[in-house]
Amino acid sequence: MHRIGVIGDRDSVMPFKLFGFEVVYAIAGEQVRETIEAMAQRGFGVIFITEAASELATETIERYKAEMMPAIILIPSHQGTKGIGLKEIQENVERAVGQNIL
Repeated sequence: MHRIGVIGDRDSVMPFKLFGFEVVYAIAGEQVRETIEAMAQRGFGVIFITEAASELATETIERYKAEMMPAIILIPSHQGTKGIGLKEIQENVERAVGQNIL
């Protein structure tokens, strides 16, 4: 079974510890990039990352989009959503189905 990681600011990702996920507080670009790389190398299956943190590591995230693992899922922070995660889902559905059904 693959592990699940969560990256972002403390207030947004702390609750994920309750589910047994590995949580890393990262708010600087280099921290976020290094954490994604480390989790990928350690065989994580899914990495949840806050939308704000994802903006600091766009190239790294783009590189893993073509890979089967890890799946990088954008989630809103405790301050609310920026719409980035929903946009990603809509684009993936459109690519898979041929049109936006959401």
